Amino acid sequence: MLRKLAALLAAFAVMSLAGCGYNDLQRQDEGIKAAWSEVVNQYQRRADLVPNLVNTVKGYAAQEADVLTAVTNARANVGAIKATPELVNDPAAFAKFQAAQSQLTSALSRLLVVAENYPNLKSDALFRDLQSQLEGTENRITVARKRYIDAVQTFNSTVRSFPTNLTAMLFKMEVKPNFTVENEAAISTPPKVDFGKNPAPPVVPPPAPKSP
Repeated sequence: MLRKLAALLAAFAVMSLAGCGYNDLQRQDEGIKAAWSEVVNQYQRRADLVPNLVNTVKGYAAQEADVLTAVTNARANVGAIKATPELVNDPAAFAKFQAAQSQLTSALSRLLVVAENYPNLKSDALFRDLQSQLEGTENRITVARKRYIDAVQTFNSTVRSFPTNLTAMLFKMEVKPNFTVENEAAISTPPKVDFGKNPAPPVVPPPAPKSP
C-alpha cells in the first residue's frame, strides 16, 4: 500500500508540475541559455578580428592614434567581462556587458569612417577581407541578439502570467534582463558618411602689388 501511495503521489506531482507551467519555464530557460551562448560566440568572433584590424589600419594611418586607442581600449573592456550563463540573471552585470559591447561597436564604426580617408588602406586586400569578415559578424550578431530577445520575451511573459507566475515565485524564477530598444537602434543604424561635399578651398588673398 505504501508503494502504491508513493506512486500515486509521484504521478500527481508530475501532473501538477506539468499543469502549472514548470516544464515550460525550464524549457524556455534552456532556450535562453542556448541563445545567449550564440550571442557571446558572435561577439567573441568580432573581438578576435579587432587586433588584426587595428594593426592593418595602423600600417596606413598611424597618425589616427586616438581612434586606434579607442578601439583597443573598448576591446579590453569587453574582454574584462566574463559573459557566463549566470550573467543573464544579473541585470547590473547584463547592463555592464551591453554597455561594453556598445562602446566597441561605436569605436569600430569610427575606425571604418576614418579608413575612408586613406585610399591605399581601402585598397589593401587584408583590410578588405577583415572589413568583410566584420560586416558578416555584425550580421550574425544581429540575428543572435534577435533570437535571444525573442527567447527572453517568451520566458518573461510566462513568468508574469497566471498561474505560471505562482510556479515562478515558488522556484524563484525571475524575469531576465534584455537588450534595450535604444541599444538596438544604435547597433542597427550604420554611420552616415558623406564624401560628396568637399570643404570649400581656403581663400588666398591676391599678392600685394610690387612697388615701382
